[in-house]
Amino acid sequence: MLLIELKWNKTEDGALRQIKERNYPQILKDYGGDLLLVGISYDVKSKKHSCRIEKFAL
Repeated sequence: MLLIELKWNKTEDGALRQIKERNYPQILKDYGGDLLLVGISYDVKSKKHSCRIEKFAL
């Protein structure tokens, strides 16, 4: 299962931090498997994106 947070002109680490701080994985607590947390950042000036993925066990 994937949890994805997209950020505009912010960092992918900030996106992952938001997922954890707001406890988004709690929504899927009955899922019972591992989750992949995905933070994606898009920079408007450079038109580039970056991504960070972390495994998260419920």
